[in-house]
Amino acid sequence: MAARFASIGECMVELAPQAGGLYQRGFAGDTLNTAWYLRALLDRGKSLVKYVTGVGSDALSDEMVDFIASAGIDTSAIDRVAGRTVGLYLITLNGAERSFTYWRNESAAKLLASVSTRLDAALADVDVAYFSGITLAILSSEHRRALFAALAKVRARGGEVVFDPNLRPRLWPDPSTMAAAIIEGYRAATIALPTSPDDAELYGDADAIGTADRIAALGVREVVVKAGAEPTLVRAGGLDAWVAAERVDRPVDTTGAGDSFNAGYLAARLAGGRSPAEAVRHGHAVAARVIQARGALIDMNLVADLGVGAG
Repeated sequence: MAARFASIGECMVELAPQAGGLYQRGFAGDTLNTAWYLRALLDRGKSLVKYVTGVGSDALSDEMVDFIASAGIDTSAIDRVAGRTVGLYLITLNGAERSFTYWRNESAAKLLASVSTRLDAALADVDVAYFSGITLAILSSEHRRALFAALAKVRARGGEVVFDPNLRPRLWPDPSTMAAAIIEGYRAATIALPTSPDDAELYGDADAIGTADRIAALGVREVVVKAGAEPTLVRAGGLDAWVAAERVDRPVDTTGAGDSFNAGYLAARLAGGRSPAEAVRHGHAVAARVIQARGALIDMNLVADLGVGAG
């Protein structure tokens, strides 16, 4: 089954810790991570994976675009914004768990939805549009409305709109603003990929079933409630299934775990034609591979054998 994906959001410069107190520079970001692993998992001859963002006109932005293109990701929808650059984040590890420090005030990605006609054109040829709560957090309220309008057009023509809330409270002015925007994100989506502890804390859900109930009531057709190493709940077609996570005895770095799971799920579900439960198992297998290496993006060859092949 051929599929054309667009991932919408922000790619940043990544500083990942190495031995001896040094850091390795790379490029990553939640929606770029998912695009990266989709590209690794799908047949390049039959599938399109496009990244939709904004970058500056400086040398660092040039390097970022070249890096994305070198992975086989379509960069035709990356806008150049004069006077801006790209954001940066630094990873701090506590064992395999990570936290982040950000510098993104001048990020050009904040303007990715500033020209609605350009955004419409970027999404006009895709079957699946993917975005996250971070995508929403970096946009002004006016630009969020423009994004939702563009996503509504994808959905109206029968495309899939996929949303991972990926909650980052520090990016929002207050919890109520975040909660309201994330609800709008769910309303825009046909498929949602929340994380149970995060959503439960924000909305007061009693458990993963409560999270699925609340999101499904917003009109989302398929809900996948992730819970880290705990079983994942997937609700589709009115049926619930629980799928155990793949065990990893010694994870190295959990950066990108959820993003790579999303790619594995979407590749299997929307390009591979697999059932929801099978797609969850595939997502777990991809994430398990990713967390055994450092950084958000590992060598594509390390997950290539997990490709769905249908593209």
